[in-house]
Amino acid sequence: MDLINFVENMSYDMYFRLKHAAETGKWPEGTEAGKEQQERALQLIMAYQAKHLESDDILTISSNGEIVTKTKRELKDSFANSDDAIARFTDL
Repeated sequence: MDLINFVENMSYDMYFRLKHAAETGKWPEGTEAGKEQQERALQLIMAYQAKHLESDDILTISSNGEIVTKTKRELKDSFANSDDAIARFTDL
């Protein structure tokens, strides 16, 4: 199976496993992920993010494979226009 088909059919659970391995160097069950496995996992999660995820992260990978960054203003605007509830703390 080629990379494009694999990423198009990859489940969110598989994405999470690969992301965990790339970030921590271990698979979710605790076994060690080798250096090459980490590198491949990183490539796959970047491809998955580009294909499937809409993200509010500062840095993402677009569907054409380019790195997308947001300015501080763009981030503030996206948070201001979001319907998601955010916990706010005030001084007592």
